[in-house]
Amino acid sequence: MRPDLLLFDVDDTLYPPSTGLWDAIGMRIDRFIFEQLKLPEEEIPPMRRDLYNRFGTTMRGLQVLYQIDPHLYLDYVHAVPLDQFLQPNPELSGLLRQIPIPKIIFTNADTKHAQRVVDFLGIGDCFDHVVDILAVAPYCKPMPEAYQKMMDILKIADPSRVALFEDTHKNILTASELGFYTVQVGKSPDSAADDYLPSMQEFQELFLPDFSLRRADSA
Repeated sequence: MRPDLLLFDVDDTLYPPSTGLWDAIGMRIDRFIFEQLKLPEEEIPPMRRDLYNRFGTTMRGLQVLYQIDPHLYLDYVHAVPLDQFLQPNPELSGLLRQIPIPKIIFTNADTKHAQRVVDFLGIGDCFDHVVDILAVAPYCKPMPEAYQKMMDILKIADPSRVALFEDTHKNILTASELGFYTVQVGKSPDSAADDYLPSMQEFQELFLPDFSLRRADSA
């Protein structure tokens, strides 16, 4: 099966978790909660885990329970110096360019952060569009409604013709249940995913010479 579209998560997918960027963002999330809600610092990590598990993202939980401004939150938590964590990735740029299938970002971050990251990596012009958490509000991954809003925005009629590249199990699980072809990136192979990449550096290995997906065609 040659996909009609390739969808990509950003954080810990287009770059590896070992960079520490997501850890730095996590520290900014903790600081945001501390400054906005004045909670004892020791209560913040378990609170974040609870919000993430209940609402899909910390931000959505804070919106529902504390009416925080999502724009204020997103600007604050993503205010990290990318050059301390990431390096331009010309190899990935070349790999993405060799696959002539439209590529779109689908992220629980906002477009501003996603664009900063892909531009810094040198792959910004490989993507045609960004569907961010604000575009699918009031939902977010892994909610099925977020995927449906993304499909409506992109006019996707058949999710089985779309390959989704994602690092997070619960996001992969929802996408698989909705019929997307899912590729788990990084960490360890996910039983919910159709295929697995240790990192995006192996991206091209998924495809046959006609740009169909190897595992989909052998299934």
